Amino acid sequence: LRREKEQRLRQRRLRDLRALALGQADFQLQDTSGTPRSRADLLGRWVLLYFGFTHCPDVCPEELEKLCRAVELLEGVPGLPPVQPLFITVDPARDDAAALGRYLRDFHPRLQGLTGTAEQVRAAAGAFRVYVSAGPPDPDGDYVVDHSVLTFLLGPDGLVRDCYGRSRTAEELAKSVRGHMESYEPLPP
Repeated sequence: LRREKEQRLRQRRLRDLRALALGQADFQLQDTSGTPRSRADLLGRWVLLYFGFTHCPDVCPEELEKLCRAVELLEGVPGLPPVQPLFITVDPARDDAAALGRYLRDFHPRLQGLTGTAEQVRAAAGAFRVYVSAGPPDPDGDYVVDHSVLTFLLGPDGLVRDCYGRSRTAEELAKSVRGHMESYEPLPP
């Protein structure tokens, strides 16, 4: 009975996630090699997704390190499918494909970065309800971008399966992702 109850709770949570429509809108961006990418490219695999920017002084690098550490922990578990780490910029004015490529190579060899026009990035962030606001430039023209600090877990069906705030550790992320993988059931359309 307990297993049936847990199953019903999981199914209800997944229905609620689908009804929320978080991350289900399509987007059109480009990866660091200039190849067009959309939401459809994420289907069929597990994805840990973070929105940030390369000029961030501390939060974004810390969150990317944590995300990539979680991916490494999961890679050490035999039999688990690979997790795709993904970074989408919220500062396309400074984060073109070349800048993203240089920045991301220091984190994880499979970490992919996506950028696009301001409108494309705004649409992608909006699909995940990520808040983004560029601050005023200083005398040197430098500025900080205020944004939601969240890491999203997408399942192979493209649904957001979980969302992690800043307080979660890499170990906690990895444990949660593993739990989602082990109990994964695709939600019917």
